[in-house]
Amino acid sequence: MVDLRPEEKQELESIRCRKQELLQDIQRLKDEIAEVTTEIDNLGHTKERKSMQRNKQVSMGRKKFNMDPKKGINFFIDCGLLKNTSDDIAQFLYKGEGLNKTAIGDYLGERETLNLEVLQAFVELHEFTDLNLVQALRQFLWSFRLPGEAQKIDRMMEAFAQRYCHCNPGVFQHSDTCYVLSFAVIMLNTSLHNPNVKDKPSHQRFIAMNKGINDGGDLPEDLLRNLYESIKNEPFKIPEDDGNDLTHTFFNPDREGWLLKLGGRVKTWKRRWFILTDNCLYYFEYTTDKEPRGIIPLENLSIRGVIDSKKPNCFELYIPDHRDQVIKACKTEADGRVVEGNHTFYRISAPTAEEKDEWIIHIKKAISRDPFYEMLAARKKKVSALTSL
Repeated sequence: MVDLRPEEKQELESIRCRKQELLQDIQRLKDEIAEVTTEIDNLGHTKERKSMQRNKQVSMGRKKFNMDPKKGINFFIDCGLLKNTSDDIAQFLYKGEGLNKTAIGDYLGERETLNLEVLQAFVELHEFTDLNLVQALRQFLWSFRLPGEAQKIDRMMEAFAQRYCHCNPGVFQHSDTCYVLSFAVIMLNTSLHNPNVKDKPSHQRFIAMNKGINDGGDLPEDLLRNLYESIKNEPFKIPEDDGNDLTHTFFNPDREGWLLKLGGRVKTWKRRWFILTDNCLYYFEYTTDKEPRGIIPLENLSIRGVIDSKKPNCFELYIPDHRDQVIKACKTEADGRVVEGNHTFYRISAPTAEEKDEWIIHIKKAISRDPFYEMLAARKKKVSALTSL
C-alpha cells in the first residue's frame, strides 16, 4: 500500500466525505421523487373518484328529473351540478342529454316564477332569424313535448311567438298574430296527417281561416300557401322520449320476476314484480305499471340467504355492520306521494330455491361500493380491534 502524504490523506478523506454527502443527497432526492409520485397518484385517484361520483349523481339526477322534474332540478342544484339560476337550468334543459322530453315540457309549462323565467331563457336559446314560421316551429317543438294542459301550452306558445317576432321584426304586425297563426299551423298539421280526420282542409280553406289575424289585416297569401305546403309535404316530428326514460331503463334488465316482499312498517307479505337493472332493484304492483312502487339502490348493501318460519327461499338485503340504520330507498304511497322507505332490511321470498340462488347471484353482481365507505369500515374495524386488546 502506498503511503500518502498528510495533505493527500486529507484530500482523500475530503473526497470520501463529499461522496457520502452526494449519496445522501441522491437518496434524499429519490425519497422526494417517490413522495411526489405518490401524491400525484393519490391526486389522480381522487380525481377519478370525484369523476365517478359526479357521473353517478348525474345519472341519478336524470332519473329523478324524468320521474319528477322539479325534484330532479332540485337534486342537481343540491349536488352542485347546476346553478340555481334560470339561465343555467334553461341551458341544461336545452341540451336535454338523457332527459325525457315530456318531463321537459311539463317543467317549462309550470307557472311558478322560476319556471316562467326558465321558459323565457329556454326560448331565447333558440335562434329563429330568417326562418319561416313552420321551420321555427319544427325547431321549437323538437326540443320538448307539448304538455296536455291548455294553460301550459298557452304560456309556451306565447313565449315562442314573442321570440319569433323578436328574431324576425316586420313579418307580423304583432306577436298575437304569430301566436294565432302558430296554433293554426299546429291544427293544420293534425288535420292533414291524422288518419281519423277525413275532411282534409285545402290551402284555400287555410287561407280563409286566417283572414284578419294580422292586427285586423290579412297576411300575404303566398306566405300562408308556403306554410300550408310545408306542413302538407312534411308533418311535424313529435320527439320520442329519448331512451333514458323508465321504459327503456327496464327494457333489458339483469333479472326480473315475481317475488314476495315483507313490509317495513306493517309486517305483511306482498307479491311484487321485481326488476334488477342499473345497480337498483325496482318493484311494481303489476307488470304493466310504467312507474315502480319502490326503488332500492344497491350501493353499500349486502345480501344473504336467511331462514324465515313463515316463508321459504328467503334472502335479505341489509347494511353490513349497521343493523339499525334505515336503508336509503323510496316508495310510492297509495295517494301518489313519493316517500323514503323505512326498512332496516329487505326480506324477500322467491318461489323456488333455484330462483332464490339466481337472484342472490345477480344482485351480488349488481351491488356497488363507495370506496370511502370501505375506508370508513376498515378504520372502524381497526379501532375496534385495538380497543379489544
